[in-house]
Amino acid sequence: MNIKTVGKYIRRSPYQALSAMLIMTLTFFTISVFSILTILSVKLINYFESKPQLTVFFKDTTVKEEIDSIQNQLELTGKSLSIKYVSKEEALEIYKEQNKSDPILLELVTSDILPASIEIQAVKAEYLADLASTVKKSPLVDQVVFQKDIVDTLISWTNAFRMIGLGVISVLAVVSIFVILTIIGIKITIRREEIEILKLIGASNWFIRLPFLFEGMFYGFVGALAGWSLSVGFLLYATPTLQSFLKGIPIFPISPEIIIGLLGAQIIFACFLGIFASFLAVLRYLK
Repeated sequence: MNIKTVGKYIRRSPYQALSAMLIMTLTFFTISVFSILTILSVKLINYFESKPQLTVFFKDTTVKEEIDSIQNQLELTGKSLSIKYVSKEEALEIYKEQNKSDPILLELVTSDILPASIEIQAVKAEYLADLASTVKKSPLVDQVVFQKDIVDTLISWTNAFRMIGLGVISVLAVVSIFVILTIIGIKITIRREEIEILKLIGASNWFIRLPFLFEGMFYGFVGALAGWSLSVGFLLYATPTLQSFLKGIPIFPISPEIIIGLLGAQIIFACFLGIFASFLAVLRYLK
């Protein structure tokens, strides 16, 4: 009975229903996009954390014996967990693997222009600064890439991104509540005489209220499903471009279980949001 009543209410005012569904779609599209980007950023941070924490690039004139001497110096500190030497030839192989889809880039680079390097992992994270300071003193060193700096920067960006996302989502959620509340309130006002007749023939308050609550839930369900579908479509469209930009960093694909779980969580939240907004409306307009 309630489902049929909800369908009748929506058919009677399709433009109001469309407005409610559009604002819910926008809200949950935004939630989906920020959720997916947060998942990708976490995978990116985990990738960098799993890599050597300190990479030391040497000048072209540096020979293997000199690099071995620096390795021995680092090992004597007792602060390095592992040290891996990467020759010019090995650096070229890594470069080829990372750019195998772009033959033009492969033709422009030879092993002569790539620096030899060592990749260092510390026993403890707090030792990284000391190890970096040690290698920077050597005149043989051209550049030191401090992985912790990259990870810390990514974490700070991710935290700022989350705060912005929460702010935008909060505003859209509040707007959604007010839009649904207003639309349901208008519908209750329009059907005032019909509601009075139902009361006269003995209908309970919850019998009258339930169709409006189901209508709000319907708006939430449709909005969550549409917003999720749009965001997943956008992700699939953007994935090749992002993979090319990230140059082999394996943060794709996102697990289907995570994507489906995101849909389930959004539908639950959307239905609750729709019911909550409708409940506020019936409390206000149905005495």
